[in-house]
Amino acid sequence: MTERSQETATLVEVRNLKKWYPIHKSFLDRVLAGTQKYVRAVDGISISIKRGEVFGLAGESGSGKTTAGRLIVRLEDPTEGEVFFDGRDLSSLDAEAMRRERRRMQVIFQDPMACLNPRMTLGQAISHGLRIHYPEQADTHREQTMEIMEKVGLVPARYFYNKYPHQISGGQRQRVVIARALITRPELVLADEPIAMADVSVRAQLLALMNDLRDEFNLTYVFITHDLATAKYICDRIGILYLGKMVETADIRTLYEKPLHPYTQALLAAVPVPDPHQRRTKPMPEGEIPNPIDPPAGCRFHPRCPIAQAICSEKEPELSEVLPEHFAACHFADRFV
Repeated sequence: MTERSQETATLVEVRNLKKWYPIHKSFLDRVLAGTQKYVRAVDGISISIKRGEVFGLAGESGSGKTTAGRLIVRLEDPTEGEVFFDGRDLSSLDAEAMRRERRRMQVIFQDPMACLNPRMTLGQAISHGLRIHYPEQADTHREQTMEIMEKVGLVPARYFYNKYPHQISGGQRQRVVIARALITRPELVLADEPIAMADVSVRAQLLALMNDLRDEFNLTYVFITHDLATAKYICDRIGILYLGKMVETADIRTLYEKPLHPYTQALLAAVPVPDPHQRRTKPMPEGEIPNPIDPPAGCRFHPRCPIAQAICSEKEPELSEVLPEHFAACHFADRFV
């Protein structure tokens, strides 16, 4: 985590955000079932993201973190809830207003090979956002593209400009995706597992690059990851998701030093330690994340929780402030204080 002063202004405000996907069945199945069932990918989360900070969303696969990120930048519309970006309710914007707003929010996708058009050169791919949002600046598009390529480490830019995605390395492709996201000079960047597809040898370089670009362009990141070891080096604050619910939020240092939710403790215990003599002492949760179509009653983590008691299966805990600026949704969070 970088030490830097933070502006207090809130850039993103998420209130009771939900995304339920209906299960499509045949007519006969719907008649026999009687009620419509849903995949509850995101089920009522609320977060506040300050301008200039890196807010992490972490959890296992299936926890809802990618869906939450897509809802925040309105790549998908929520089933319920609100997302305010710089004070504006994104759900209230029509298609044209949302298109204009998109220049201020961009996405770094996980798999650069899947999101880059193999028939477009790198220069065309990076400058595509300029052609959409700033067509009146066509005379300067090449110059702006070359400039951002240099900033992300694609040097010399003139060498890479006419290359195609298959002609460069995986780490270089990830830099292309970062450059494409920054070409419109956004304020908010959704980074969805941005280093997951890169070689281990270049991951630290990409994280350092993202931090440098954050400082230079005053960016705000929503950083999605399943790896808390990675989050430690870039995030200021982090929210832990489990089965569509936020179970803990805190600044990254506090979360590492004093996790208050058993699920967070399990995620931290799973982080590898570079010491062959150090053995894991805490048992890992058994089983897998439950089915989001029919989540457990009460606390959703209770079937796998090592400290679960009767109340955990009967009453859902609220996300409450246990310590200053440290929130947890656990009936027994106080025992970890």
